[in-house]
Amino acid sequence: MGTATKKTIQQLVSENSNYFQMAISVDCVIFGFDNNELKVLLIKSDLEEFHNEWSLLGDLVHLSENPDAASYRVLKEKTGLDDVFLEQVHTFGEVDRHPAGRVITIAYYSLIDIKHHKLKLSHNELHWHPVNEIHTMAFDHRKILSTCLEQLQSKVSEHPIVFNLLPEKFSLRELQTLYEAILGTKLDRRNFRKKFLMMNWLTDVNELEQNVTHRPGRLYRFKMRKHLQTTERKNAVAITY
Repeated sequence: MGTATKKTIQQLVSENSNYFQMAISVDCVIFGFDNNELKVLLIKSDLEEFHNEWSLLGDLVHLSENPDAASYRVLKEKTGLDDVFLEQVHTFGEVDRHPAGRVITIAYYSLIDIKHHKLKLSHNELHWHPVNEIHTMAFDHRKILSTCLEQLQSKVSEHPIVFNLLPEKFSLRELQTLYEAILGTKLDRRNFRKKFLMMNWLTDVNELEQNVTHRPGRLYRFKMRKHLQTTERKNAVAITY
């Protein structure tokens, strides 16, 4: 039997030079909840080809960093935020998705409480937009946004991740309004409350809403809030409507 011929790294690069010219980027879909609407943080594109169009927060991955680190860098540089959770969702690699050349992007999404995460920077009209009012975006960012929204919708029924979008204390009315905004549909009040309380995710804080125009509701908080920020419950029961 013959001995297999080995090659050096230099030979590999030389033989496949075109393949080592691709760029990798990250795009961050940052969801928030305000005025009973699900919103996303967008920025005006700085490319002339996409003049006056909105885009997600993103950048090329530096040669010295991994994609996860790049996603947090993007948030820090463009919003001043450095304490939010990001989850990798999907990779987008259409050949012509970027006018500058071959760029594969990795999408992340995050959920933050808008009222408790004030933006520290103001680049290119950084702004919160209602998700249901966004129709066109730069690049393929509308597709990326839709994919991340679908991921969020598929997870909220089985995993207690929505606490990131709410203040520490909230009413069941606020919680239902949030779910309706995410799922894009009206939910039966009685069924929602019954099924959600069965999940055993909430703690009654023995307080009532203050300064509301309707009958004050009881306030709750999510159990093990800090733990749930990094660990999802293994035995979650699906909420179905």
